Formats: sequence, C-alpha cells, structure tokens
Amino acid sequence: MFEGTAKAPAPFLAPTGPVHEAPLARLDTAWARAWAKALNDPRDVVFVNLALTIAVFVWPAAVFIFTRDADSIWLWAIPYWLGISLFVDRFILMLHCTSHRTLFNRKLRALNLFIPWAIGPFMGETPESYFVHHMGMHHKEGNLPGDLSSTMPYDRDRFSNWLRYWGRFMFFGLPELFLYHRAKRSGKLVARLAIGELGFWLTCALLCLVNWQATLIVFVLPVLVVRTLMMAGNWGQHAFVDPDEPNNDFKSSITCINTRYNKRCFNDGYHIIHHISPSLHYSEMADEFAKNIRLYGEQDAIVFDGYDFFQVWFLLMTGQKKKLARAFVQLPGAPVRTEEEIIALFDRRTRRFPAEKAAPPPSWFLPRFTDPSPLS
Repeated sequence: MFEGTAKAPAPFLAPTGPVHEAPLARLDTAWARAWAKALNDPRDVVFVNLALTIAVFVWPAAVFIFTRDADSIWLWAIPYWLGISLFVDRFILMLHCTSHRTLFNRKLRALNLFIPWAIGPFMGETPESYFVHHMGMHHKEGNLPGDLSSTMPYDRDRFSNWLRYWGRFMFFGLPELFLYHRAKRSGKLVARLAIGELGFWLTCALLCLVNWQATLIVFVLPVLVVRTLMMAGNWGQHAFVDPDEPNNDFKSSITCINTRYNKRCFNDGYHIIHHISPSLHYSEMADEFAKNIRLYGEQDAIVFDGYDFFQVWFLLMTGQKKKLARAFVQLPGAPVRTEEEIIALFDRRTRRFPAEKAAPPPSWFLPRFTDPSPLS
C-alpha cells in the first residue's frame, strides 16, 4: 500500500495506485442492489449489514442477561462484554459516518432512527447525544475555545491533564452541552438531547425495577466505558496543536495511516481531511491523502504510520515520545527532521495554550474546574 519508512529522513512516498484501507462494500450483489433504492449512497450498504449484524447479536444477548438469576448474572457479564467489544468500535464509527451522511433517503427517513435508538443504547451510546455533541458543537467549533471538548487548555502529554479532561466531560459534559445549545438558541438540538438522554436514563431507572444488575451490565457500564474511550480518542486526534495556527485543520489534528483501526473503522484515522471536508465519504479518504500528500507536507501536518488515535493517546500518556517519533511520517515538502527535532515538535504542539487563548466557555457548574493552572 503506502511505501516508505517513518524512520529514515527521506520523504514518505505516496502510492501510485488507488488506496482504500477500509474494505469497500460489494455493490454487485442482489442484496446491495435491493438496499440501494433505500439509501442516499449505495456504498453505505456496509452500514446496513453491520447494523443488522449487531442487532441480531445484541438483542438476544441482552434478553439472555436480563433472564439470569442474581447468583450467576455477573459470571455471564464477561462473555457478554467480550461479545460487545467485537462491535463497539465499528458501531461508533458507523454512527459517526451516518451522522455526517444520512443513511436512508427521504422515503424511508424514519429508519435513520434505527442506529442511534434501536442499537445505540446497547453499545454504550445514549440516543441523540452523539449527534448533538459531534455535529451540533464539535465540528462547528473545531477544537477551538468554543469547543466543549477542546484539548487546548491542557498539556496533552500528561495523564493528570487527561484525567481533568475526562472528569469535566464525564460529570459536566452533558449539562454544559445542553446550556451551550440553549445559548446558541438551537431549540431542535436541545430537544433532541433532552429526549434522548432523559429517555435513556428513565428507561434504565425502570429496568432497574426489573433487574438492576442486568441494567448495569447491558446499559449503564457500557456508557461509562464508551465515553471514556471517546475522550481518549478525541484527545489523540487533537493532541498536537500548532500554537501559532490552532485554527488550521492541518495543524490541529493528525492523520493515522496503515492501521488495523482504519480497516475496521471506516478510515477514521484520516482525521485532518475529515475536519476539512466532513461530508467526504470514508471510502475516498485514503485516496485523498495520497493525492494531496505534498499539501500535507507543505502544511507541516503530523502523520503517523502504523498507530491509531488510541495508541497515540497511550504513548503520550506513558511518555513514549521516542516510539511515536519512529512512526512519524517525513512528508514531502515538510522540514526534514531528526528524531530529536521530531520530539521537539511534539513538545511544542502538546503544550497547553495560555488561559486567555484557550480557556473554554465559562462553566456554569464549576468554573475553576476547567480554568488552566498558570503555565510552568
């Protein structure tokens, strides 16, 4: 696929032919042709297949858990979670893709509720909250100070700072998101958030009357885990921000190539182009990078070969910048750097911004919690 090496100072070589990473959907089958009439983009039949596969697994599995007795239920929790883990990453990125590009056409638009409402709650995603946060806020604010999930106020190579970031999102993220959209007078998004979130937690409360242990296993604990994973992923995506150009998408995000994650999760590693062109179909992202690789270099974008966002997050949190530097792609048109210079680039782009430049919108609940401490 891509040729070259991140270890040598020679520029990374773009491939000469088409690049896909994530497998493309087969469109020549009777099944695909039948669904094509209902979809806005026939290539998205892969999401129909995935959504139905998850439903066939998770619905009977959840019923099974709810019918276990109290003495054995926690023994079944582990195999249940292992089963869920086979799908959760792909589900989240399916939800991501279908939030940006509506899956079903106008004639069957009611079916667009299936992914977030019928299977989302079983996969750690409360209905509507992902859309309201990601589409209604994150992409509009772009990791800048108005973004409630902005990484700018934190040292992005320190685990203690990530814990603050995680704590803010976990305990105050949804109330702040509600107030954010209310301040923006986004009535429809406020309603979607309230209906989805309150509906989910009210249902959980009622199910606790039936079987509180099963409710924890099937609904509550997966939400906590998935929200933690999303905070680690977003941190990895926006860990390296150029202090001189934080509003430049080439310099406020990263791209990850040649990863198993891209193959499973619809090329999510191509995050720079996703912020530049959010509606670009996942199947076109790798080709877009290959065709414009010199532009990425001229913009001094950070690209990693072989690591995904979660691995980038882990290596930063454990202080393994040398290992990251070995995966750094020397792009054509970018400055040629030694390993020491690459690490210096990392240090520069992971530093928190001064409070006056990076402070998030005032927290209505705990203002000092999000106020960065003085720069050291």
